[in-house]
Amino acid sequence: MQKKKSKPSSSQNTGEVMSLTGHLKELRNRLAVVIVLLVAAFLVCLTNAQSLVELFTRMGTGYGYHFVYISPQELLMEYFSISLVIALVVCLPVIAWEVWRFVQPGLRRRENQAFAMALIFGMIFFSLGVAFAYKVSMPFILYFLIHVGDGSQITAAVSVQNYISFLLTVFLVFGCVFELPVISVVLTWLGVIRSSWLKKARKPAIVLIFLVSAIITPPDVVSQIMVALPMILLFQLGIFLSSLCEKSKKKSAAEEDAEEEAV
Repeated sequence: MQKKKSKPSSSQNTGEVMSLTGHLKELRNRLAVVIVLLVAAFLVCLTNAQSLVELFTRMGTGYGYHFVYISPQELLMEYFSISLVIALVVCLPVIAWEVWRFVQPGLRRRENQAFAMALIFGMIFFSLGVAFAYKVSMPFILYFLIHVGDGSQITAAVSVQNYISFLLTVFLVFGCVFELPVISVVLTWLGVIRSSWLKKARKPAIVLIFLVSAIITPPDVVSQIMVALPMILLFQLGIFLSSLCEKSKKKSAAEEDAEEEAV
């Protein structure tokens, strides 16, 4: 029986194995592209830093917050920090592209597809989490916190640095929470978790989600449900995608076994 030739990996398709010097040179070139774009984006954001800060503070002033800066350089440093954060967010697709192009030659075709899909959907779900925090969660949180001192002689004069740091932290938390389906798929693909484990953990996870939503939202049922429901849907979506990933892995393994038997 004539042996079938095994399919070359993507690294073999390049024609030759790149030397260590070649890898380092490619890494240097890709880092240079990322750094140049980051610096350019940072400078553009810095020229519009005042408008960016006003965009964030406008949400708080609408609920009656009054912002101050304690130290002379605080507002200036906040212009720098928020410009850097926005520049990183803007350049994130380019950074992901450069990372994927650097590791692509060393991955097989299926691994390449999985890595690319994880990067793409990771950015999509993170953006959805930030948008959800900005449009849904933060209005409830700010409304609740400004009314904590109702009936007392204490008024809110919030440091602009603390306020923006709080907003960015909340955005980061919700962005990471919305990564749950992507993380579930990646860990299932790597064999770290199974969909059956996630199904068994569904009830404790729902209780934990409602506990977290009760902590970060005002003490009313509507607010808690508006925050908890998307988290539960994301967890359920993670279970569904994890099951699909397991089926895909089994099918891939069966195809590889069939190819090996045919050799």
